[in-house]
Amino acid sequence: MIIKICGTTSEDDALLAVAMGANAIGFIFAPSPRQVSPQRVADIVKRLPREDILTVGVFRDDAPRRVVEVVYAAGLQAAQLHGRESPDDVKWVRQRVPMVIKAFPAGDLRVSRAGDFGADVIMLDAPNPGSGRVFDWELASDLPEGQRLLVAGGLDADNVAAAIARMKPWGVDVVSGVEASPGLKDPMKVKAFVEAARHAEAALVEGKGEPSDSAFGDPYNWAEDE
Repeated sequence: MIIKICGTTSEDDALLAVAMGANAIGFIFAPSPRQVSPQRVADIVKRLPREDILTVGVFRDDAPRRVVEVVYAAGLQAAQLHGRESPDDVKWVRQRVPMVIKAFPAGDLRVSRAGDFGADVIMLDAPNPGSGRVFDWELASDLPEGQRLLVAGGLDADNVAAAIARMKPWGVDVVSGVEASPGLKDPMKVKAFVEAARHAEAALVEGKGEPSDSAFGDPYNWAEDE
């Protein structure tokens, strides 16, 4: 299962997340207190183990061409599109980058048509992304069968195990739930989150069905696309 620590703004926090056992790091290029520049991200990514860590750039309503340019300038492996991008825009980006995650707010009517977007993974987030609020997990049932699910929205060490047990996702994504302040990670919160997620994953493997057995699809090996 993917554990994505997003909103990363520094090399120290990126290396911290990796050391604690996360296997995906997200960098926000959209307007945000956690916004970073492509050059800063490129410098950070050079220090990360490329074979083991999925690096993701987060965009919102950017021109598709800019998304592709930034992904390559920053040396990233994936683009996460967090706005009102059309299916054609998402497909255009996917033809040019190794992996695309398309994010929707839970309850969005477009979720039932997620397959039209041609993304590798569908993220479900709270209606107000970045609010730190949990959405109604029953809304994950709106996702068509066979789509890989990345869950976000108010996750922290206290609730991530329940989210995994309930939705059996391809991955989980956290920002504010592991922060000391916006853009600054709290080492103990990162450690607790990763441990809770891994314990929940192990519980599924041991007797309740692996995440890969769920309707949301098998884990994605991004290395195969390189």
